[in-house]
Amino acid sequence: MAFDYFTYKGIRFINNIYTEEGLNYAENGFEVWDDDVYNVTYPKSGTNWMIQILNLIKHKGDATLSNSVPIYERSPWYETIAAEAQIKVLVPPRIITSHLPFNMFAKSFFKSKAKIIYTVRNPKDVVVSLFHFTKIIKVFSDVEQFQEVLDDFLQGNTMYGSWFEHVKGWMQMKDDSRFFFIAYEELLQDLRGSVVRICKFLGQELDDAQIDSVVEQSAFKAMKENKMSNWSLMNSDFMDHSKGSILRKGISGDWKYLFTVAQSESFDKLYQEKMKDINTTFYWEKL
Repeated sequence: MAFDYFTYKGIRFINNIYTEEGLNYAENGFEVWDDDVYNVTYPKSGTNWMIQILNLIKHKGDATLSNSVPIYERSPWYETIAAEAQIKVLVPPRIITSHLPFNMFAKSFFKSKAKIIYTVRNPKDVVVSLFHFTKIIKVFSDVEQFQEVLDDFLQGNTMYGSWFEHVKGWMQMKDDSRFFFIAYEELLQDLRGSVVRICKFLGQELDDAQIDSVVEQSAFKAMKENKMSNWSLMNSDFMDHSKGSILRKGISGDWKYLFTVAQSESFDKLYQEKMKDINTTFYWEKL
């Protein structure tokens, strides 16, 4: 899975989307505000879904913003080159997105009252989503074989590094009152219940009708049909819209249609080895 990258603290970042200077600023210079909410994920784990949910909660179910501003501008990835201008126009409380690992996140967060929502997803589905993502995002070279993406994923040779290290790093925060941990599969199983829990964490009081609106507007079908949420407005220099969509299926278990038995067994073996010391049972492990 080749792409034009530079390495920062051992992790690959895409040239022209990130810079070393910008990543250093994101870690050491960025000012976190006490009322900020950070939407943190490893790539392909439900990032856009949570942007939609959080912005709808912020506006009490009113979809005006969600229907008028592209999703990547509503809650920009603060470590990217483009984010500086985008963040300046955000109306507090700011909802800001990041894929950064724990050890590279803004140092000012840890002295603040800001909150983080961390969404995690079955890594088998993550790598399948990543495989399809490489086909539509032009910075990646053409990838014909799933095995190539799978190998890079397992070795941590992809954008934002190792899934295993990313998750283990952020799970150090699981007992911190500023940190809310939820699984993509949990959102799928009970979106309304998940929205209610997120509202409670954020201290947002929504009535039943407002919660219903959040759920309705953040359903996969609604987002896929909303040009402000489905990335269809993204510049064609960056994304080849003819080869697919960012919002592809919105399901769990899609890995079963792409993994071979041997790939699945090999993945499971490495997963058990990498995650053996983490004292957490993930939602997808219970299904």
